[in-house]
Amino acid sequence: MSFSRQIKIAPSILSADFANFGAEIRAIEDEGCDWVHVDVMDGHFVPNLTFGPPLVKAIRPHIKTVMDVHLMIAPVDPYIDAFADAGADILTAHLEAGPHIHRTLQAIRGAGCKAGLALNPGTGLDDVGHLLDMIDLVCVMTVNPGYGGQKFIHSQIEKVRSLRAMIGDRPIHIESDGGITPETAPLMAAAGADVLVAGSAVFKGGSVENPAPYGDNIRAIRAAAEAV
Repeated sequence: MSFSRQIKIAPSILSADFANFGAEIRAIEDEGCDWVHVDVMDGHFVPNLTFGPPLVKAIRPHIKTVMDVHLMIAPVDPYIDAFADAGADILTAHLEAGPHIHRTLQAIRGAGCKAGLALNPGTGLDDVGHLLDMIDLVCVMTVNPGYGGQKFIHSQIEKVRSLRAMIGDRPIHIESDGGITPETAPLMAAAGADVLVAGSAVFKGGSVENPAPYGDNIRAIRAAAEAV
C-alpha cells in the first residue's frame, strides 16, 4: 500500500447482500471503490454481531484493492493474529476497547498489518498524540459504532480538523466512518479526512444483477468530496 491523501471511497460490506459477498465485492471494485471496509462486531463492545476471521478469510480472494478491517471488539489482542492471517491489510482497533492500546497497535504491526486507531464520537484527542508514531490510520466514528444507517454526527467535523493539524506531515490516513453521503462527504474532506466509509449510501438502489447504481453512488460521493 503506497500512501496518498487522495480521496478513497471504502464501502462497508455491512450493507451488502450477505448471501453474495464475493459478487458484491467484485461489483463495488469494478464500479470504482478504492478499499473494502469490513465491520467486525462482537455483540459486547458494540450492540451487534457480525463477522469473524473465517468470513474475512473467505472473502479475501475476492478483494483486489485493500481489505480494511475495523475491529469493534473487546478484548482485541487475542484475535489480532487470526484476522491478520485471514488477510487483513489494515486492522483498526478502538482506543476505548482496552487499557493497553499501545501494546495492541504494536501487535497489529507485528502481525504484518497496517495499524488503525478508532475513536468513538465521545472520545477526544488527548490520548492520540502519544500514539501517532504507532499508527497508519485514525478512524473517526461519525456515528456511534454498532450498526449501519445512522445519521451523521456533525460535532466530529471539528475533531477531524484538529486531528489533521495534529498529524501534520506524517503519513497517516484519516478515515471518516458513518453517515457518509454526497452531502456529508465534502464536510469531512474539507476537515482533512481522506478515507470515506459509506455503507447504505453506496449500496442503495443496486444489486449484483444491477451494479451500475453502486458506481453512480461511489462517483457521487467522490465528486462531492473532491470538489472542496
